[in-house]
Amino acid sequence: MQEFSAGHYEVIVVGAGHAGSEAALSAARMGCRTLLLTISLEMVAFMPCNPSVGGPAKGVVVREIDALGGEMGRNIDKTYIQMRMLNTGKGPAVQALRAQADKHAYATAMKQTIEACPNLDLKQGLVDRLVVEEGQVRGVVTSTGARYSADAVVLTAGTSSRGQIIIGELKYSSGPNNTLPSQKLSEHLLELGFELARFKTGTPMRIHKSSINYEAMEIQPGDSQPNHFSFLTPDADYRPDFVPCWLTHTSQDTHEVIKANLHRAPMFTGIVEGVGARYCPSIEDKIVRFSDKPRHQIFVEPEGLTTDEMYIQGLSTSMPEDVQLEMLHSVAGLENAKLMRPGYAIEYDVVIPHQLRASLETKLVRGLYTAGQMNGTSGYEEAAGQGLIAGINAARQVQGKDPLIIKRSDGYIGVMIDDLVTKGTTEPYRLLTSRAEYRLLLRHDNADLRLTEIGHQIGLVDDQRYETYLAKKALVDAEIKRLKKITLTPKTPGLEELFERVGSSSLLDGISAFNLLKRPEIRYLDLVTLIPRPEGPLERQEAEQVEIQIKYEGYIQKAIEKVEKVKAMEEKRIPEDIDYDAILNLANEARDRLKLIQPTTLAQASRVSGVNPADIAILSVYIQQGKIARLQDRQGQD
Repeated sequence: MQEFSAGHYEVIVVGAGHAGSEAALSAARMGCRTLLLTISLEMVAFMPCNPSVGGPAKGVVVREIDALGGEMGRNIDKTYIQMRMLNTGKGPAVQALRAQADKHAYATAMKQTIEACPNLDLKQGLVDRLVVEEGQVRGVVTSTGARYSADAVVLTAGTSSRGQIIIGELKYSSGPNNTLPSQKLSEHLLELGFELARFKTGTPMRIHKSSINYEAMEIQPGDSQPNHFSFLTPDADYRPDFVPCWLTHTSQDTHEVIKANLHRAPMFTGIVEGVGARYCPSIEDKIVRFSDKPRHQIFVEPEGLTTDEMYIQGLSTSMPEDVQLEMLHSVAGLENAKLMRPGYAIEYDVVIPHQLRASLETKLVRGLYTAGQMNGTSGYEEAAGQGLIAGINAARQVQGKDPLIIKRSDGYIGVMIDDLVTKGTTEPYRLLTSRAEYRLLLRHDNADLRLTEIGHQIGLVDDQRYETYLAKKALVDAEIKRLKKITLTPKTPGLEELFERVGSSSLLDGISAFNLLKRPEIRYLDLVTLIPRPEGPLERQEAEQVEIQIKYEGYIQKAIEKVEKVKAMEEKRIPEDIDYDAILNLANEARDRLKLIQPTTLAQASRVSGVNPADIAILSVYIQQGKIARLQDRQGQD
């Protein structure tokens, strides 16, 4: 194929899924002339699997994206068909917002945002290889020979990377949803020296909504109270006229059908070679691994307002199509279900993430970043969070600025990226609240208080939004101070009636409103009716923040103290070219792992698998002494 020059951009993003969309928008909004290349313009921000956004940990990531100035939160707020807060019976650290999306409207709205964005060109093209000169990326070349030069490139090819779809005995090359796969780019990455792995994910069948017996299922409505992912979306825009989801379960017959056909299941016959996600197993894997469970939950969810397709969450499978039909018809309410699309598994290439820096730049090629499922994660939210950071850091490198690194104590995005580059992953990585040691600080409600300042500093949060954030913060702080100054006594009008209504004990002496609100049964909205703000009631998000900060003050303070204890280690930098072979007494495993991961701080080094506290103590003393042997010194001696 004859190559030709097709133009120059400062940043090129390859792939327009959830990672690529955020990467391209962030780079362009930061002032870089950006090109977004995708295999198909019809697949921009497409949802090939579950038509939803959010959930435990993932929902917090969406709010963090929004606080930093990203697009996912705003886009789902435009296009959701149901909104629901999960885990409301638990504490705020594990509560999670989840939205059922109109998948077609979501993709269309994101594409329109990209097309309208200044500095950003969206083009259809299949990238076959990178242009790399002296260890620096210089552009990309497409299958038609178009050569685009660039100062930085972000790869977000996702499951298209040498993708192979598997349905029973059938296995063929394809990207998600039967799109064109990206074959040559993976081969080129191998030629450059990158290590790749094969992962697997899957999706369930889709059925026609008219063929469902809803009376045999339990309705799952959305919340009547307003809530949104974006801090910019006003409560007045809440749409309570939801489309419901439905809950049913597998039956013993379902399990017998699967067990009788395990000899035809690709993941057990050897047809599937990639490693699947432990936390999102196929139904056949569930039946084998959890054979003691008599049934499993199945959620029937609409794919949108303009389609009759229904998504069968919980029945992800790569079984042959005839077996899928038997499985479907054994589930209560789906006895007469009409199959519209069979479920399938898809294998794809992953860039093993120890080859990345915390900025998501590759260690092997300067100016080259990777994000999304290419880095071994699963889920739209994890992909979008990485894409945002990769796009930001590609733009900052072009602009001669230091990379943005979100700390583990600042966001789930920081937890995810640090886990990937420090610990690696041997299966599709999924964010869980249990992965965050500071999860009480990383709540869905305070993402704007944690990250809006950073978003403003890097140029993704405009002055108007920043002023709104500062005003909210000031109102919350002022109300907390007001409650500390107000003393309530047994004679305070209406107080005893409140105690009787909520089942709280009476006062024996005076107490501040601040301390009274720490009682679990006392709510801020109830208390403030007795001692109203002279300026009028707070908005929902501000009132929520006041209550959480007061009720959990002690726990939050303990978490902050833990962060402070490791702060010194986070600030202690490790030279990039340090010679670990010159450090005496390091354990051999620790030395090998440190050379592989190349941690940038002492705190990151302490999280590397195979590095123990004794190794960290030796490394700390070595750095403090300042007599650091560097790689080029040894190379010069050689």
